[in-house]
Amino acid sequence: MDDSLPSKLRARARELGALSVRISGAESDQHTRARLSRAFARGDFQTWHYDERYAAAATIPQMLLSKARSIVCVAMPYALGPPPAHLPLRGRVSNYAWGADYHKTMRPLLGDLSRLIDDYAGAPATAIACDTAPVAERAFAARAGLGWVGKHTNLIHPDLGSFVFLGEIVTSVALPADEPLKKHCGDCTRCVDACPTGALRGDYTIDAVRCISDLTQRTDSIPRELRALVGDWIWGCDICQTVCPPTMRAPFTAQRQLPPRAHGIDLHELLRLRSGTFKREYRTSAMGWRGAAVLRRNAAVALGNALDRASVPALCGSLQDDPHPMVREHAAWALGRIGSPTALTFLKKRLKEESDHTVCREIALGLEPFLPLQALRGVV
Repeated sequence: MDDSLPSKLRARARELGALSVRISGAESDQHTRARLSRAFARGDFQTWHYDERYAAAATIPQMLLSKARSIVCVAMPYALGPPPAHLPLRGRVSNYAWGADYHKTMRPLLGDLSRLIDDYAGAPATAIACDTAPVAERAFAARAGLGWVGKHTNLIHPDLGSFVFLGEIVTSVALPADEPLKKHCGDCTRCVDACPTGALRGDYTIDAVRCISDLTQRTDSIPRELRALVGDWIWGCDICQTVCPPTMRAPFTAQRQLPPRAHGIDLHELLRLRSGTFKREYRTSAMGWRGAAVLRRNAAVALGNALDRASVPALCGSLQDDPHPMVREHAAWALGRIGSPTALTFLKKRLKEESDHTVCREIALGLEPFLPLQALRGVV
């Protein structure tokens, strides 16, 4: 083959904003398949309903492209700047979601690189994966030497840290493979120690059901025992990455002026978010795929964790008027957590009026520390 093709791919990728491109062979990854199978069996990713079929599809590139021979792995940095000072009653958003949905940037970039390969082959010879197909992208990126998988289970690029978007081009063209890096996390456990929910085990595995990023994106109720640990995160979480030494050393890619979401989102406004506003303000962002109710639920949890009595009227309004029972449930939890006289009085009132059993149970649990148990019998 023409040895200049990888050079052309790297040069073009850099022009488009990707700072690192490495190439892996397309052999199936049975080690990663076994690792994924064990994780799924443990229930580590049960929120996403992955199974053995996903493990196979993610680790056998030929299931994406039948004649796959190489994988072009691309890393695009997204660390826009240092986290701004925390502001009261504003919800934190993960760095990756400060700007527009990265799929809208990464996918055209991959498409551009794919055309270079297709033109070289003289026929379609590629398939793209950008978090849109079952590909074990971190495993293949590590095999290609793009970085190594850290104890927080993210890929760590030696120069860019873990704040990188990954994309893959699977191709039937045989390209020279790069060597994996001989790097690892050693004895460092900063990410493990920093995780508020204990989601990281320290053995390069994660119980994603406990991960704050996962909790803020699930579409059902956040488990009651984990809500207080979510803190003020309303989309994603960066804690395990921001304490990681390679990421701390990595340069920012950014504009001096941080995007508005970097400074957090007003929780009272978010609690009132409805579908029309959601479509206008969030649909083009990485937060736009789960819907307005999920963001309102997250706002209720963050307000409960703020323990600010000034938020009680907003939470009372949510408990009374929000059309989604899941949001009302979490607003009830927040009022019970704040526990002010006004909050408790409103919870008692709503217990008589609320029709959804799950919401009633949450109201009762919020009142339980303050009322005799017999007053709540039949509800809890």
